[in-house]
Amino acid sequence: MSRIKSKNTKPEMLVRRFLHANGFRYKLHDKTLPGKPDIVLPKYKTVIFIHGCFWHGHKGCKYFVVPKTRTEWWLNKIKGNIVNDEKAIAVLKKDDWKIITLWECDLKSSQLDLTLNKLIKKIFL
Repeated sequence: MSRIKSKNTKPEMLVRRFLHANGFRYKLHDKTLPGKPDIVLPKYKTVIFIHGCFWHGHKGCKYFVVPKTRTEWWLNKIKGNIVNDEKAIAVLKKDDWKIITLWECDLKSSQLDLTLNKLIKKIFL
């Protein structure tokens, strides 16, 4: 598991390139905020989490498949990630941050343009 990247993943890089090309400036992985959001837009008081479907238990997604070996361990790991996500989001909402969560499956090539256009609308809402 030490070889699995948590930063600078392909979905994250797609979003970062898009935001930068559209004039947005941001911070990355701000350790001072709960949950270390992947992208922080201080000007808009917005944080963006880019979740992998498997690691964060995206329900109903074809990319979230429970492994057949060590099933109990994996389910506990994924549930722990979900609980940590919920705690971080609760604290950020309490501090009046706007939270946007993007899923890995929404950043696949078939939905990428639609997802990124929705992202800009969500930032300005």
